[in-house]
Amino acid sequence: MSVRTVREMALEHGLPLPATLTDGAATRFDISDSRGWFRFQRLYDVARACVRGEGDMRRIVREGALEDGAEGSRWLELQVDPTSYAPFVGGITPALEIVLDEAAAVSRVAGAAQVAVVVAASRMRHPLEARTLARLAARYAGDGPGAVVGFGLSNDERRGHAAEFEPAFRIARRAGLASVPHAGELLGPQAVSETLEAMAPDRLGHGVRSVEDPRVLERVVAAGVALEVCPASNVSLGVYDVPEEVPLRRLLDAGAVVALGADDPLIFGSRLADQYETARTVHGLSDAELAGLARASFAASRAPAEVRAAAERDIEGWLGSPG
Repeated sequence: MSVRTVREMALEHGLPLPATLTDGAATRFDISDSRGWFRFQRLYDVARACVRGEGDMRRIVREGALEDGAEGSRWLELQVDPTSYAPFVGGITPALEIVLDEAAAVSRVAGAAQVAVVVAASRMRHPLEARTLARLAARYAGDGPGAVVGFGLSNDERRGHAAEFEPAFRIARRAGLASVPHAGELLGPQAVSETLEAMAPDRLGHGVRSVEDPRVLERVVAAGVALEVCPASNVSLGVYDVPEEVPLRRLLDAGAVVALGADDPLIFGSRLADQYETARTVHGLSDAELAGLARASFAASRAPAEVRAAAERDIEGWLGSPG
């Protein structure tokens, strides 16, 4: 959600908002203890509580696609946990169907990023619920805009054990869905290793701390697992103190497939283009290297061939443009 959207939804539903969700500035947390994560989760939950029905859900999907499109993105894999919205629309199935229907609709709008969906379970809930969500995701698995293309696992990675969620990811893989769990941000390389074994990921949300163990990083690279690196998120959550510490260059030098992400622009105060700017100004990446990151994001995605081809033409055009 944008700052404007969360303000308007809160006003419509008569909900109070903390100033940190209305000023558009990045918020810093210290997730080295439970209080830091609690503060982050509280803000996230407050924002999510402003979504009270089908209209709100459709608005978020539509605005996300239009805002990403305006920024230059062609493809968006939007992660959703339908259990969050089920109470307002009659269950997890209609919650997912609303998101998919709007994703398909907005993908036909000129200038919008085309939208597919990743269904995500939460580490904070019982692994049996993850299996339920994996079966739901499998029912709507497909290719292209308005389809479910992946299955993820989110929330505090210090909760639950990776092996407990293996059956859910097995269900998703059988349906042809990409495996895209979060791991390797709050916890170190051992968590990455456990995730590799239990979930056979195609991508890892974050995964940056794999650099702390060369053997784990070698496994990531050898398996071709893409890392969704979100520099602003890493700093805002206190994983690293300053942007210079984010190991973007080390990951690239090791041969990792890296796709930049913004994670949560509402809370962290920056969007995707800002991450590319950080890669250039802080980490010293050249135009060719920035183009490589853009290409890697498509290689790691489930974008259709025609979307990838159009993106490649854009990237080549950008590289060849003066200035």
